[in-house]
Amino acid sequence: MPKVLFVIVDGISADVIEKIPTPYLDAISQVGGYTRAYVGGEVNGYSQTPTISAVGYNSLLTGTWANKHNVWGNGIKDPNYNYWTIFRMAKEYRPELKTAVFSSWEDNRTKLIGEGLIQTGSVKLDYHFDGFENDTINFPHDEGRLFINKIDEHVVQEASRYITEKGPDLSWVYLEYTDDMGHKYGDSDQFYSAVKIMDNQIERLWKAIQFREQYHNEIWQIFITTDHGRNKETGKGHGGQSERERLTWIVTNAKELNPYFYKKNPGIIDIMPTIMRTFDIYPKKEQLWEVDGVPITGPISIANAKGKLNGDKIELTWEAMQNKGKLKIWVSFSNNYAEGGKDEYLLLTKVKTKSEKATLDISTIPSNFYKIVLEGKNNSINTWVIKE
Repeated sequence: MPKVLFVIVDGISADVIEKIPTPYLDAISQVGGYTRAYVGGEVNGYSQTPTISAVGYNSLLTGTWANKHNVWGNGIKDPNYNYWTIFRMAKEYRPELKTAVFSSWEDNRTKLIGEGLIQTGSVKLDYHFDGFENDTINFPHDEGRLFINKIDEHVVQEASRYITEKGPDLSWVYLEYTDDMGHKYGDSDQFYSAVKIMDNQIERLWKAIQFREQYHNEIWQIFITTDHGRNKETGKGHGGQSERERLTWIVTNAKELNPYFYKKNPGIIDIMPTIMRTFDIYPKKEQLWEVDGVPITGPISIANAKGKLNGDKIELTWEAMQNKGKLKIWVSFSNNYAEGGKDEYLLLTKVKTKSEKATLDISTIPSNFYKIVLEGKNNSINTWVIKE
């Protein structure tokens, strides 16, 4: 079974990553692939999600947008732990898997993953190396934010060592310096230099993986992405729904990348279900039906479902990734899952996958809220319809 490392490099829009030389990202993508991607949910829709750092991290970790995971800013005030992170999925369904996190931010582990919290089932990582933003003795804070670069170097050095020596099954590396330079200088030589530094750090992680593959007869997947883009005007800001703030990217060495990866502009939410597929994690149906993302490797049936209310009908559309087979369309009128409860689903109809649309008559089932699940042969997707 492959091992997985995912890396979040903070705040680099796709146009920048495509403009600045990044030979080591390129080397990885030549093994697997590169694609533009997005964050931010559906613009002006129920899933619209701020293009802010911790919000993006949690969208990756849970495979859901902020309307579910409930992280709306970097304060991480009240995460909804009913939407499990990939680390909890691994520990609950594949407890033999060894996990590790390497990060400047301690909150990534203590608040987002929620290590040791009752609400997360007291999920426990096997190794962590983080919290250095609080270490002002070894990393004194300077006005130019160079201490963040030193922390990233510290994190990468340990991640490379630990992966080389221990080979954990599931690891997360977080690097921050690029975002700091973006905030301080915007689209600038300083920012572009930070991107090049990041690429050299990726080289060390990549070499650690290659060492494991060569000398330990292992197979590794690496997924590298970013949590948000930057504003168009200066490159300093982010948080809104402009095209460039939403514009991200994914680099991976993974095999069996599907047409959805290359052609359908995947989201940050798609990495988590991909990792579940890698590890043969099959959660309970009620958990799986809440995941907003779809795998970017292997076969999938459908993607990008949307429902629009039209009188006493719902006009439902999706993108067919296979021409054969049928979909089951389920609906629930409650969202008890968000509070740790269970939703009852009604099977409305079965339709051909390739039709890419269906009209649902809801005249006999009036409600202010419809949670719709499209269940295909190889994956399921969900969408909400809310009466205003």
